Amino acid sequence: MADVLTPGLPALARHMVRMRLALMRHSLRGDNASNLYTAVLFGLVMAFGTIAVAVLWPAHLPLVLAVWLCGWVFGPIFAGGGSEALRPEYFSMLPVTPGRIAAALLAGAFAGPAPAVNLVALLSLPVYGWRFGPAGVLIGLAAALTTLVTMVMISRVVVALIGLFVRSRVTAATVGIVTGTAIALCGNGWAPAVALGGADAASWSQVLVRVLPSGWGVAAVEAPWPLALAVLVAGAGVIALLLAVWASLLSRRVVSAARGGVPPRRGTPRPFPATGGARVVAAKELRAWWRDLVRIQLLATAFSYAVVTPLLLVTVDVWILVPFTGLITIVIAAASSANLYGADGTALWLTLMTPGAERADVRGRQLAWLLIVGPAAVVLSLGGTLVSGQTWAWPWTLGLLPALLGGGAGIIVLLAVTSLVPGTDPHRRGGNPLSTGADETAETGLAWLVLLAVPATALPAAGAVLLHPWAGVATGVLTGALGAWGFGRIAYRRLENHGTDLLNLMKHGPPLKADKPTVADLPVRHRIGVTICYAIAWLPLFPQGLVPMVMKIFGVEERVWFLALHLPPLWQWPTIIFMIATGLLMYGYAILIPMRLGSSSSAIR
Repeated sequence: MADVLTPGLPALARHMVRMRLALMRHSLRGDNASNLYTAVLFGLVMAFGTIAVAVLWPAHLPLVLAVWLCGWVFGPIFAGGGSEALRPEYFSMLPVTPGRIAAALLAGAFAGPAPAVNLVALLSLPVYGWRFGPAGVLIGLAAALTTLVTMVMISRVVVALIGLFVRSRVTAATVGIVTGTAIALCGNGWAPAVALGGADAASWSQVLVRVLPSGWGVAAVEAPWPLALAVLVAGAGVIALLLAVWASLLSRRVVSAARGGVPPRRGTPRPFPATGGARVVAAKELRAWWRDLVRIQLLATAFSYAVVTPLLLVTVDVWILVPFTGLITIVIAAASSANLYGADGTALWLTLMTPGAERADVRGRQLAWLLIVGPAAVVLSLGGTLVSGQTWAWPWTLGLLPALLGGGAGIIVLLAVTSLVPGTDPHRRGGNPLSTGADETAETGLAWLVLLAVPATALPAAGAVLLHPWAGVATGVLTGALGAWGFGRIAYRRLENHGTDLLNLMKHGPPLKADKPTVADLPVRHRIGVTICYAIAWLPLFPQGLVPMVMKIFGVEERVWFLALHLPPLWQWPTIIFMIATGLLMYGYAILIPMRLGSSSSAIR
């Protein structure tokens, strides 16, 4: 223990690495291990794909490396400020300078699978350098190391900036807007590039991807050796600068956390009088949405994504999504709100200690969510339909809007009590105000479940619209009301019967069950098959199946990247059906195989 308290950087870095590895080793149990194996396998597939790009399509290597950089930059933002296994606050009392703590924490940051996978991807640089001889290979190896350190350092600085400066509603909303815009650009960023002109866009994009830190290695490999050495030295200087900035940010963050973090705010909205059970809960929930920086950030993400995505397509004169801006907002806002009780931490005990408060608590949360999301969704839907001039979209907008609002209000409370993900109490979140302390993989899985479940509640209304343009309006109102009432009833009944179990789950985490089958317990061949199916099943189901099906139904002529739409008309529908069936079969295999093998092993025991 004595060497931990010494100011020697190598000893401190060594202990940081050991602590990081110990934390990761002890967390590899059950589903956590399965999720990690899946992520590593998917990352390795992407890494070897990057090497293949360097061999087969070398002109696109800077763009692919830019995608890896975006993952390091926006990944922490998507994850609510990033996952910090070793928080700077833990080491604030060590008698060492902030620079040494930052360097030691940087060493700990490399003790994980993500940097190793990224290093495999960056081996594409020496592969690319082979075209320029042995000197190109050596420069590529050096560039791979400096690029990896630069990417990790940029990610750490982003996390530190979020933890330090996101201390108000404005900054939390700004982070949410950046997040939503980045997600929209990842999906439809091609549209503005096409609108700017194919040849011109290609020329300036090639320059841009080399100006980014991820492209410096490619530029160094392509340059004469004196200039290449200068680029590598400049990269090392940028790493030193980033390390100094990170040390300063960590020091300020620790001081800020010691002073109390985010001060309480006044002037919160009071739309209801303080009487009546559900109204009191709704007023409390509105206050939480107004004060909690995590909720503000998630809500801003939902609205910005819903608005930016159609606008990107408008640049290429595609207006089909504009009428559905409000509907997209509802679905994304529901996915961001799926862990309502988990985000509150152990505050559930207040509800459980009040006789008969469960029903009012659930109904109040539903009412507050509808008041926050509903008006904006209505304005965006009606305004988007009017501005776009798509008169055919009126029955769809008016029919799906109430269905999705009611379905979303019901689904979020139902999953909040049936699939709760434990999180840290808001007052114990540490120096990063946008981190709830919950399992990011579990929260992401819950969000994906909502993204599937909420649109499913609107299927009856969609079917009614197909039968008669205006029959969907009445169907949508009816199914929306039934969804909000019925799912809410199931939710508060479960809260009444299993509220104590939920509280124990939030306090102590999920219990370890030795007999619960996980992907890690499967035979190797099934483990690989299930992992691959989970990783790629969405490709044939959604972008190559459901999306072109919708485009065919609505008569959209843009073929974009959808395989079926590039085929002769005779083969388009069979290809769409084949893609949807393939995706469903892959998901079925991934879900049923663990259940079948688990039941078989239980029967043997």
